[in-house]
Amino acid sequence: MSNHYDALGVSRDATPEEIKKAYRKLARKLHPDVNDAADAQDRFKAVTHAYEVLSDPGKRRIYDTTGNENGNSNGGGGGNYDGQGFAFQDIFETFFGGGGGQGHGPASRMRRGQDALITVRIDLSEAVFGVNKKLEIDTAVTCPTCEGSCCRPGTSPVTCDVCNGAGQIQRPMRSILGNVMTLATCNSCQGFGTRIEDPCNECMGEGRVRNRRTLTIKVPAGVGTGTRIQLAGQGEAGPAGGPAGDLYVEMKVNNDPAFLREGDDLHATLSVPMTAAALGTELTLETFDGEQPISIKPGTQAGEIITLRNLGVTHLRGYGRGDLKVHIHVETPTKPDAAQEELLKQLAALRGETFTEGKLVSSGGMFAKLRDKLGNL
Repeated sequence: MSNHYDALGVSRDATPEEIKKAYRKLARKLHPDVNDAADAQDRFKAVTHAYEVLSDPGKRRIYDTTGNENGNSNGGGGGNYDGQGFAFQDIFETFFGGGGGQGHGPASRMRRGQDALITVRIDLSEAVFGVNKKLEIDTAVTCPTCEGSCCRPGTSPVTCDVCNGAGQIQRPMRSILGNVMTLATCNSCQGFGTRIEDPCNECMGEGRVRNRRTLTIKVPAGVGTGTRIQLAGQGEAGPAGGPAGDLYVEMKVNNDPAFLREGDDLHATLSVPMTAAALGTELTLETFDGEQPISIKPGTQAGEIITLRNLGVTHLRGYGRGDLKVHIHVETPTKPDAAQEELLKQLAALRGETFTEGKLVSSGGMFAKLRDKLGNL
């Protein structure tokens, strides 16, 4: 386990104010939004965790004693143990229970804020190349008036005169072992060891307020509907100046009128006149990369697919892009005029096709071969 004091760059006898100051400095430096180093997010999480432990008097006391904020010691300095490694205090709590956190000192008002989830819609073109998106978020932020202290400026919490700052009080209890003393949470200060007698008027003593703030996020190329982006430390601010939770941004990609996405490939339909499909031609298709030439070979059939390499969606993980697949749709005249109908009949005659009452009764050489074969039976 890394040393929390080393993570924050403070000495073991640092004051709470020095710890808070060191955390804020490192958080601004290591936040993933401003630091694109590969290990920035992991270091940011380590610094935030170290601050959560060392800013809580009870957790810090346990950490200083056992080297572990959970109170697990590997032998020495962490409490009274019997020969098999069980703490007598743990045995006592197993039988007699009592208020949570017995012997751990006063609780901290400072807690980590909740994670938040928002949904952001983007166009397909933005998903192909990525985009910077400006968001307005309605969330909890640290109170600007008291800066998370919960107290009116110029005042501070006062030590509870009932528990003398311990956050717990002793109560006698009769048991099979005789009269024993148990610890219970102090009702006067709710276990905090201090009382806020003059709370901040803006946040009503919570240390945070609701506010709308603007945030710009970088949406990477290749995201799809359901992709979530985690922004560490951009969620709800914690009570009493506690560190903020994380913000999760879930992407929703709008349907595009011209392109259909399947994985990282794009599909489009290109309509080609019947004559152009028969004779061949050069057309252009408007894509997300601009106009692209499409070569229609003579005799192109309806349903054929022309693939344009690397014009699809950027791969979210890895390199390169998918393909753009162009589906050919051959346009057939639906209501030809008299001149067009005559030309079509001439074309049919040249192909050896015979129509009677609107029905194809022969098809050039194929019909003749079939007739000869039947005649030989």
